[in-house]
Amino acid sequence: MRNSNALNRLDRLPISRFHTTTLLIVSFAYFFEFADINTFATTAPKLIDLWGVSVDQIAYVTSLSFVGMFVGAIAAGAIADRWGRKRALLQTTLWFGVFSFVSVFSWDIVSLGVFRILTSAGLSAMTVVAVIYVNEMYPAAVRGKYQAYAIVIGICGTPATNLIASAVVPLTDWSWRLVYLWGSLGILLVLFTRQLKESPRWYESRGEHAKADAVLREIETRVATEKGPLPEPAPPVGETPSTKVPLRLLLRKKYLVPTVLLTVVWVTQTIGFFGYSSWAPTLLAKEGFSVEKSVFYVALTTVGAPLGSYLASLVTDRFERKWCLVAFGTVIALCGLFYGLTFNPVLIVVFGFMVNLFERGYTALAYAYSPELFDTRSRSLGTGISYGLGRLSNAAGPLIVAALYDSHGYRSVFYFIAGTWMVGAIALAVFGPRTRRSGRNQCSTVVGDGVGEMSRT
Repeated sequence: MRNSNALNRLDRLPISRFHTTTLLIVSFAYFFEFADINTFATTAPKLIDLWGVSVDQIAYVTSLSFVGMFVGAIAAGAIADRWGRKRALLQTTLWFGVFSFVSVFSWDIVSLGVFRILTSAGLSAMTVVAVIYVNEMYPAAVRGKYQAYAIVIGICGTPATNLIASAVVPLTDWSWRLVYLWGSLGILLVLFTRQLKESPRWYESRGEHAKADAVLREIETRVATEKGPLPEPAPPVGETPSTKVPLRLLLRKKYLVPTVLLTVVWVTQTIGFFGYSSWAPTLLAKEGFSVEKSVFYVALTTVGAPLGSYLASLVTDRFERKWCLVAFGTVIALCGLFYGLTFNPVLIVVFGFMVNLFERGYTALAYAYSPELFDTRSRSLGTGISYGLGRLSNAAGPLIVAALYDSHGYRSVFYFIAGTWMVGAIALAVFGPRTRRSGRNQCSTVVGDGVGEMSRT
């Protein structure tokens, strides 16, 4: 048993240039993660014309991409625990950037599908690592806000990609490849990682207290130089180091309940969001809109995404995150349903805008909420498993969408998507623990002897 105090030392730091620099670097990785994640959706309508790709083939590529996301999310937890949060962030970003670049040279739908599966593994892994890293590096009282700020900046990659795609995809028979080249630019994260610090809480979880103290002293010196003398941290607490976390740990009651709940949250978010974003351009094109118009309409709707993340930053540390998630999920279900009931271009853009606004707000809130349900020892494993299972669930989502569209038509797809969002909202309302507390315990984790008991993050 060793004394652990990284959490208290980080929590009493005022926000400084160190925090801002960290935010911008993580946001850069998020930007190209969000830029890359919809590249296949924006190029699929062109491939239908160019390669004769069918809706079913698009469904298979999209489904298998989510299998890749599942593998990536599970691997991310192990990589982050074994090699550290900073190194894992770089490795996962380089992975998805390299395979997005390779996608430029695809020669048919099979080769592109393989490259997209490998890219998707990196995208999902990078997200898990970034969520954990921000959770462990920012003071608890503003952690949710800075998770949301990172998404505000990062999510701009979605409308950027859609607008770029709407401009370049129709130009020639090869210009769609530029969309994947754009998505690969996340590789440039390597230029900035020297400014990042390894999580001292990760060092402490491994019993490497000297390394944790060295990082903390460096951070404290930088903050004190800018902000002046720092207040004393709360007294240290005893902590048993753990170098390997077994999967069976999540079967314990105090970890099983939040893992199951978060799996439901991420399953419904994944099917609900990607059912909309991955299919909207293709379904509009199949319903008679030109490729140019379908991609352009969807590009306009994604402008709401950064605003949604900013909205989340305003409410995440002010109101209980559980109830914010319930409210956002319900609004998404309603707006997504209205989107599917109209073919008026103006209403398509309006309701699509609302879906993107509240969905990205929901995602930012969920990124802050998820790791708070676990302690440091179980955080990577619990977050990776629940997030990964959510992504894996959408291996079936595209096949369901394709089957619904073929058998019951366009609108049935949006009834299904609205239903998934409502399932998630109801699960959170009934079973979701609260994580916001007043005073010094604000945003403490709820893992203890049972869900709902206060303990340290």
